[in-house]
Amino acid sequence: MPDMTNYVSPLIRLNPADNVAVARIAIEAGTDVEGIRPLTAIPRGHKMALRPIAAGEAVTKYGQTIGFATTGIAAGAHVHTQNLTVGEFTRDYAIGVDATEPDMIAEADRATFMGYARPDGRIGTRNYIAIISSVNCSATVSKAVAQHFAARDFPGVDGVIALTHGGGCAFNTKAEGYDYLARTISGYATHPNVGGVLMIGLGCETNQIPMLLEREGLAESNRLRTMTIQTVGGTRRTVEAGIRAVEEMMPLVGAAKRTALPASGLTLALECGGSDGYSGISANPGLGYAADLLVRHGGTVILAETPEIYGAEHLLTRRVASPAVAEKLLERIEWWRDYTTRNNAEMDNNPSHGNKAGGLTTILEKSLGAVAKGGMSRLNAVYEYAERVTEHGLVFMDTPGYDPVAVTGQVAGGANLIAFTTGRGSVSGFKPAPSLKLASNSEMYRHMSEDMDMDCGTVVTGEETIEALGERLFRLMLDTASGQPTRSEEYGYGDNEFVPWQVGAIM
Repeated sequence: MPDMTNYVSPLIRLNPADNVAVARIAIEAGTDVEGIRPLTAIPRGHKMALRPIAAGEAVTKYGQTIGFATTGIAAGAHVHTQNLTVGEFTRDYAIGVDATEPDMIAEADRATFMGYARPDGRIGTRNYIAIISSVNCSATVSKAVAQHFAARDFPGVDGVIALTHGGGCAFNTKAEGYDYLARTISGYATHPNVGGVLMIGLGCETNQIPMLLEREGLAESNRLRTMTIQTVGGTRRTVEAGIRAVEEMMPLVGAAKRTALPASGLTLALECGGSDGYSGISANPGLGYAADLLVRHGGTVILAETPEIYGAEHLLTRRVASPAVAEKLLERIEWWRDYTTRNNAEMDNNPSHGNKAGGLTTILEKSLGAVAKGGMSRLNAVYEYAERVTEHGLVFMDTPGYDPVAVTGQVAGGANLIAFTTGRGSVSGFKPAPSLKLASNSEMYRHMSEDMDMDCGTVVTGEETIEALGERLFRLMLDTASGQPTRSEEYGYGDNEFVPWQVGAIM
């Protein structure tokens, strides 16, 4: 008899009710795997049928429906796009049945980190000066001002960053698209990771700076300066004036000091991009455990990407703090149904090419894995895109699934730290918030180790439990919040991921 002490099955069966399992490693055709012989090779991260599945029958993973068989599927068959599709079925929303008060850690025992205490009571994890363009027409000047400071080091200041975008004009200021842009710009201008702001416009754009400031309750000060190219007298003069404004601001911003502050001051954005078949098994549930820990320490966690919780929203409605929270979440789901229909799209346009190559087949499967990032905490609130997050605990923000747009909304809402899970190898940074890249599998981690902050594939290989991974990640989050640079920060990445959500007609 072989020694089975350290045996790890080639298959990962996530729930006893599942009729498919995930290949832990690539499995050759005909190999005996727990009494089943695969009919074809099963790539790593992909699904194999554990028993015969009839045409039209639900395919189950995580104990949940991920789609329906389009043809009869034999035991040992590769289950993927050739024989699995989405379909409509009734979900039990069971509003609030699993909502419980979090098991809070006593204040005296709560974790701390070294952060920046801001005048409004919020806490920063970084200390930047931001150059924000009101419109695409001032983007070049804004970048030129920031570039002047790129090779210079200023005590106490993490850097000067240009936050530019492709909008700001030719839209209706009474429409939701303007609401999103105005909230986003305001959210970055008042972000706890930003110690000083220079806002630059062209002068004739729809998104007028004075109107924006009044709408968002902002006012010019020694930390918030504004100018327009047409008023100053052209691009060269505006670049020179912008440089002078930043230089005047620098000593004030640099005077901020890190002090020991409670972990309750952390607002964590949860994101997954370039997901694969392991994301919902390793990195996402590990992040979910760490997110629950942060909630227990009094912190805030933002789950987002509405199209990527579609099909798994019933798992969230079970944990809402009140029926009103469930109602708002389901309203946003219905908004997305209408939005995709109006734009000749459908919710199952997702997963992407890379997601499918990594083993994900339907949006239902992707969403069930993605929602694991939110752990098991009670869902306390639902916010629209880029709204200021004021609740503690787990909250949800309505955003697209497109990573830079989603994270931009979360950072605008106040996220001062980002945890980004990836199975294929996403490499984005998101200044001014540090972004931790969490690899779902060890093979990709080794291949892209220069860009990844943590290997979560240890769960897939059986070397580590979800709980141990979550504890390790929580400690890394505290170290990062205290100033330890992420991989993307080491390389200076993160200047190009400011992407406000453009919704509505551009005229």
